[in-house]
Amino acid sequence: MSTFKSAIRLKSFTGKGFIFLLLLISAFVSRAQDSTQVKKDTTAKKSYYVEAGSYATKRDPTPPEYTRQFNETGIKGVEKINWLDVGLDNRTRFEYRQDDIRRPFLATDYPILFRTRAYVGIKNVIDPFRFAVEMSDAFRVHSKFPRDNRDFNRVEPISLYAELHFKKALGKDPYGNNRPAYVRFGRQNFEFLDRRLIGSNQWRNTTNTFTGFRAALGQDKNDWQLDLLAVKPLIRLMTELDTADHKSQLGVAIFHWRKWSKIITIEPYLLYLRQKPNSQDTVRNRRIYNIGTRVYGWLTKEINYDVSYNQQLGTDNGKKQRAYAITAEIGYKFPYGWKPRFSLFYGYASGDRNPNDDVNNRFERFFGFARPWSADDYIVMENIIAPKARAEFEPGKKIKVDVSYSFYWLASRTDRFNNLFNVPTNPEAPNRDKTGKSGVYLGHGPDGRIRFEILKFIKTAVGYSHYFNGTFVKNRQLVAYDNSTLGSNFFYIETTVNFFDIFKKW
Repeated sequence: MSTFKSAIRLKSFTGKGFIFLLLLISAFVSRAQDSTQVKKDTTAKKSYYVEAGSYATKRDPTPPEYTRQFNETGIKGVEKINWLDVGLDNRTRFEYRQDDIRRPFLATDYPILFRTRAYVGIKNVIDPFRFAVEMSDAFRVHSKFPRDNRDFNRVEPISLYAELHFKKALGKDPYGNNRPAYVRFGRQNFEFLDRRLIGSNQWRNTTNTFTGFRAALGQDKNDWQLDLLAVKPLIRLMTELDTADHKSQLGVAIFHWRKWSKIITIEPYLLYLRQKPNSQDTVRNRRIYNIGTRVYGWLTKEINYDVSYNQQLGTDNGKKQRAYAITAEIGYKFPYGWKPRFSLFYGYASGDRNPNDDVNNRFERFFGFARPWSADDYIVMENIIAPKARAEFEPGKKIKVDVSYSFYWLASRTDRFNNLFNVPTNPEAPNRDKTGKSGVYLGHGPDGRIRFEILKFIKTAVGYSHYFNGTFVKNRQLVAYDNSTLGSNFFYIETTVNFFDIFKKW
């Protein structure tokens, strides 16, 4: 009976979620249709793409943001070489972590993380054939904890692909932009949507990498675009070359509708994850289907929104997969002074309601970017309720500041808190209380960050967050450590050097 009631509640909420999205879309359709009646001016607007403006959702492009077209580096004598993309950067981050709740024991740690990346890409000159290679070297020093593949991945190709690129395969859009088509094969890293389900994970020292096919019809500038993926994730090996996980497959189809992008961009998508048992995980046998829609845009020049809904079906180790997630953000950007922006965010990802039934309600987060959920990297997109208030402003042309306050609860008191003690794959780990008696409150706290440029080729970020442990964390710490703490502190200084910007005029 409880399973039946849970199913009814889930279906009811699912229906409401879809209705909400339909209402949001239809609310702007009439206004959007009016805007399309205006006579097209190909000189007034060159692209349909509009950035969402929501916090931490801007995708790292391909080629990545740190790359430069060779003739734009400022190096003398290369002004005509516009077919070569190059990049070389280094990021160094010092961290201070006190009583990090992700760790298997409480301690104060002072790790220093290093990441160096290099990129070379060939385009245009031998079209339709293109190719690119990107190398990364990531490691950590001065830490009390064992090495892990979040921080270690030595001298690894994170992109190594060939591409067939046809610039005008589908003609032109109403603004005169080419509609290209391309297919890539090989190692790749990429980001889509709001990065919460598919991301390279720029904050983490190592990168989410895949091997397989990526294809696209259209480009960001066009009024519509279709992205397709058929890939296998790579298993990150700390000191050896990564290998493909042949027991896992990821399929993705994302459609982008930008015809009315001044008001609304609509992105329906389907994600498919197939996982079979392998030598590292003998109990895994899953087929997860994720059906989702993201809508975002600007109601006025000051007010923007970003909403997504995800419904998951399929099977998970013999259980039915029935999970869902919602994220929603609305912000107001004042058009003066330091360009202050205030926003409210709400995120929900379901957790498993009953560990003893034949239904799994825990949301599968795929390969997403977790840090927008929490600055200290504690929270991931599963079994979580997370409201947040944030303020952002720019005191100068090269200075950006953001501060926020967050609260966290378990969506299901009988499911796990993934990152607690860093033991998510152990079903008997103390990060889950199947009885539900440890509570649901995970904690709360402030965080802040300042980003600035020392020189044109050096960017620096300084951040701090404090996490006040909630009832659930304290109770589970008592089980694991026979001790508990009031909270934790996290401080960092990060410097990134882009070597190909050194040659530009300052």
